[in-house]
Amino acid sequence: MDKRSLFHWVILLLSSLVLLFILAPLLGMVFDTSAGEFFETVKDDEVQASVWLTLSVAFLATLVFSFFAIPFAWLMARYNFPGKRIVQGLVDLPVVLPHSAAGIALLGFISRDGLLGRAADTVGLNLVGNPVGIAFAMAFVSLSFLINASRDGFAAVPVRLEKAAMNLGASPLKMFFTVSLPLTWRNIASGFVMMFARGMSEFGAIVIIAYHPMTAPVLIYERFNQFGLSYARPASLFFILVALVIFILIRLISNRTNNSLQKRSTGQKVNA
Repeated sequence: MDKRSLFHWVILLLSSLVLLFILAPLLGMVFDTSAGEFFETVKDDEVQASVWLTLSVAFLATLVFSFFAIPFAWLMARYNFPGKRIVQGLVDLPVVLPHSAAGIALLGFISRDGLLGRAADTVGLNLVGNPVGIAFAMAFVSLSFLINASRDGFAAVPVRLEKAAMNLGASPLKMFFTVSLPLTWRNIASGFVMMFARGMSEFGAIVIIAYHPMTAPVLIYERFNQFGLSYARPASLFFILVALVIFILIRLISNRTNNSLQKRSTGQKVNA
């Protein structure tokens, strides 16, 4: 066995151990949950409501905040300005904060004594214990993923292409939507999925903002805390399976959209 083959066997072994580390707990959850327990949990109205709340709020939070995050990412990729590194550090800060600390910081901002909370209270909206507050908590801890992925995508787009489009008469807005955005679509889609996934899995910040209505992570924790592992396991398995299906669908849609954009771009080059 030569050194090259030995190297590949070592890489294969290490990779297998990593996959085993990821799969073993999930497979153990599957084998330790009976079909009766699983389907009884699936039919539980409380479980269904928590899963739907988690998915819908996480998706809407990602969608709404993307309208602000994507232009900001383009700005970070295209311009250098004083304090840019500080701004980038602030963008990354929520990722490294303890989740409970993130929840406390956000609670002080959206409660009735906070800046945003007072503004919402004037229209009769209490953000604490509200799906809107949950959306803020999800976005606060996950927005960095979308910003950073989009920024890296925009940075990879040659500036000369944007300048060429503007020299041909395109406005900055048209240039952004016809050149920058299509060429960065794959990065944006990956960031969107990562933000969505991070938001839907959040527990620490959400449990401080809104214990009720309960998202799926909070419901799983409550069942584990009150009834033990055997009662929390089926709910965990159901949530994981639903999330897996959602991620597969999002990936398929994003890949199809990316292929369509690539074909359109190729057709434009051929016509030119």
